[in-house]
Amino acid sequence: MTQSIKIRPLSAVAFAPFGDVLDCSQGPDKMINQGLCGRHHDRAVLDFSTGRAGLSLFDAQPRELPLMLDMMERHPDGSQAFIPMTQNGLLIVVAPDEGGVPGVPLAFETAPGQAVNYHRGTWHGVLMPLAAPGLFAVVDRIGEGANLQEHWFATPYTISR
Repeated sequence: MTQSIKIRPLSAVAFAPFGDVLDCSQGPDKMINQGLCGRHHDRAVLDFSTGRAGLSLFDAQPRELPLMLDMMERHPDGSQAFIPMTQNGLLIVVAPDEGGVPGVPLAFETAPGQAVNYHRGTWHGVLMPLAAPGLFAVVDRIGEGANLQEHWFATPYTISR
């Protein structure tokens, strides 16, 4: 038996409790490079208890819907930004913290040109691109110590459109 979750479009307002939506919809803060490039400045709050920010590349295999969600994770020592390097959609799953475990998850789908930054300690699903290639730039904490907590659900969720 599973519980159902419907995917909704990603918006800054709906996602605010969990992190930052990174996109260009608000218009550039200023024009640079001889007026040919809009700079959308400082769109995410990077938050690390210790360590430093690192930039990595992730190459993930696409997922198919409906998707079975049986595990979520969080990083207590640092925020984590996922920036698609293609125009493909990304499935984002987040949940509020309820006493050290994830509450009822919410599912969002990014539009082309959107990225996310999870706040430090936010319960989220693993990287779930919806089409190939699943190439992402990831900005997260690099440092000593364990920065990963996983929670496995006794009853999994089924995520669909």
